[in-house]
Amino acid sequence: MAHLLHIDSSITGERSVSRRLTARAAAAWRAAHPGGTVTYRDLGQNPVPHLDAAGGLARMVPPEQHTPEQRASWQLTEELVGEVTRADTVLLGLPLYNYGAPSVVKSWVDHLIAPGLAYDPATRAGLLGGREFVVLVSRGGGYGAGSPKEGWDHAEPWLPHGISMTGLEPRFISAELTLAPVNPAMAELIPLHEQSLAAAERAVDELWVPAAAVA
Repeated sequence: MAHLLHIDSSITGERSVSRRLTARAAAAWRAAHPGGTVTYRDLGQNPVPHLDAAGGLARMVPPEQHTPEQRASWQLTEELVGEVTRADTVLLGLPLYNYGAPSVVKSWVDHLIAPGLAYDPATRAGLLGGREFVVLVSRGGGYGAGSPKEGWDHAEPWLPHGISMTGLEPRFISAELTLAPVNPAMAELIPLHEQSLAAAERAVDELWVPAAAVA
């Protein structure tokens, strides 16, 4: 039976464009996979703890030597990696905060970089490949080629590198200029925002449509 892991990370609730896109993608996935099951994790509402001095070294210490804090951290890592392992498709909402990924997404990635669970410590081969990893990106401004802040997006370029040891390969669908409707200084960019969002929604709608139907 097909299984979806749906992850949100935005803290803006119903105003979130990334949540809007992941919800649309999850609905499209359900329509394409009748009887499929879904696991949902909301990093914005329930953040994954960051690796800290008390428990973070669990990944570098044999389990039999774990302190109570390291044991708890490792158990959470096993839970998070297990969610990915059970999924055929992973959806991740990735808003851009202060030109980078939300810290809760970085924490989620840090937990996934686990020897023996997400990669083979001997060969360094990733163990989580072979499944879809669709990332729905929202950016308040514009960061494309020729824009004043070209290259300032440090979320989308980072993720493939951050997750590379696991074997996961993200496919990105992005919507830009999402602040245009609410920022008067960006009002003239609303048409470009609407075009970008519409293009992202079309891409989402085509994710699990047979190629012949799209053509």
